[in-house]
Amino acid sequence: MTQPIVFSDLEGTLSAGEMWRGVGRYLQTHGQSLAYRRFFITYLPNVWWSRLGLIDKAAMRARWLDGLTLVLKGKTASEIEALSEWVVEHELWPQRRPAVIEELARHAHAGALVVLASGAYLSVLEAFARRLGADVEVIGTPLEFISERATGKFAGPHCVGAEKTARVRQRAGTAEIVAAYGDTVGDAGMLGLSRQPVAVAPDKELARLAEKHGWRVLR
Repeated sequence: MTQPIVFSDLEGTLSAGEMWRGVGRYLQTHGQSLAYRRFFITYLPNVWWSRLGLIDKAAMRARWLDGLTLVLKGKTASEIEALSEWVVEHELWPQRRPAVIEELARHAHAGALVVLASGAYLSVLEAFARRLGADVEVIGTPLEFISERATGKFAGPHCVGAEKTARVRQRAGTAEIVAAYGDTVGDAGMLGLSRQPVAVAPDKELARLAEKHGWRVLR
């Protein structure tokens, strides 16, 4: 019998923290304050354009993550792992959502496989997953390395929106998705694949969808 699966987003869902904030704090406290300030000033207009409706939020977040990742160019895999552990320890884990984590633990106890699916760096997801349990799997956005150094680019597309939904569907295969947790409208596709969709502290668009489809809301 195929093991059932539970999927969950990370930022905004399992934690109220934000990866980019953690990465920024890490860079500022580990000798790259100037590089981070340059990134912040360069990419800040994207936030303004998003608020004015000139670009959508998903595009803004993608550009922001692209710019932030450029700052990591040249770092070794071990340095990226250290950064990821720091981000989880100082940003994401302190702001974790215990209610959601407890639900995942109950699903795991009942025999389901827990998989985190997020646009966050794969290494950050792995660091967070280690705190949840040894059997937790991750689907994320991997960084590209050449000659053991980060190139400042991704090794594949951002794991968000339709890409996330496709990768979740691929990972599940014929297994039943007993539940899925997300906080933004970009998670709606993933939630719609599950038997028990749960909108966690949802944004306005996801809240409307949850009400329309009768999905459970966890605030």
